[in-house]
Amino acid sequence: MLTGTLPAGVEAQYGPMCKGSDLGIGKIDFKTDTIGWAQSEKEANPFRIASTKSQVEQAKKLGVKLLTTNAQSDAQQENTDIKGMIDKGAKAIIFSPINSTGLGDAISYAKSKKVAMIPVDRNITGVTGCQSVGPQLGSDFVQQGQRAADAMIKATGGKAKLAILLGASGVNVTDDRTAGFKAELKAKNATGIEVIFEQTADFTREKGKSVTETLLQAHPDVTAIYAENDEMGLGALAALDDKGMSGTDKVHIVSIDGTKGAVQAIVDGNFDAVIESNPAYGPSAFAALDAYVNGAGAPAVTITTDNQYDKSNAQAAIDSGTAY
Repeated sequence: MLTGTLPAGVEAQYGPMCKGSDLGIGKIDFKTDTIGWAQSEKEANPFRIASTKSQVEQAKKLGVKLLTTNAQSDAQQENTDIKGMIDKGAKAIIFSPINSTGLGDAISYAKSKKVAMIPVDRNITGVTGCQSVGPQLGSDFVQQGQRAADAMIKATGGKAKLAILLGASGVNVTDDRTAGFKAELKAKNATGIEVIFEQTADFTREKGKSVTETLLQAHPDVTAIYAENDEMGLGALAALDDKGMSGTDKVHIVSIDGTKGAVQAIVDGNFDAVIESNPAYGPSAFAALDAYVNGAGAPAVTITTDNQYDKSNAQAAIDSGTAY
């Protein structure tokens, strides 16, 4: 871990330091050069809406000409989007990877064209830091899983028949949130929480609802659900509501993201807790890009700070607009 004063909203930074010049990447003038933003998923998801808004607003603040694309959850499309923006003159690409391994084509193309690549939210795995992509920015997803487990233990008193709604396959976020959650249950000796069901729901509300409907048919005795994002959790809530099972007095729900709908569900008595995953990477991503290509370098990994919501602060988060 790197030492020193951390920027606002940053929890930790890890080396080595990445320098664009090591890959032959030249300096970027934010007032004249073009930068691309590649979103991975459709913006029906509030996390994605907030994520893109943050990039667009920061670009506007800096006077940057920003190209934007959305791959609509298609890895091949994101490869095409990134290469297309490079062909249109983008000197750097800030991007949210659709998954952790499926963008090799775009990454290779960017490297051949000496274009800076800044991944945010999801990490690119299987690459050597600073050699294939520039600095990566994201939350500590293992820690998010651990915090969700602690919240679930508190909500259930350590006794539950638990279902896990897994995120999309092939994504480090899913793997880390699952591993962190299970490791924390074990570390806290929460043997009274029995995992009776696990199924992928692809981080979507629709799948969250349909998977929970399957869950309720097979395990009508379920008493708790851990959803690895808010959209799946809200889908689960809809399925529970259809069965007259909504409310934390019947089924406990803990999810991750921090969207307004999920935080409101705490206020309404349907969720117990929500662990935030802050989507506002715009300022930190542009700062990392500037340091990477124009300054002394940027850390290979930056971990951003996330909040947490429960009955004690959910209403305040809604009133203040903290929940997005």
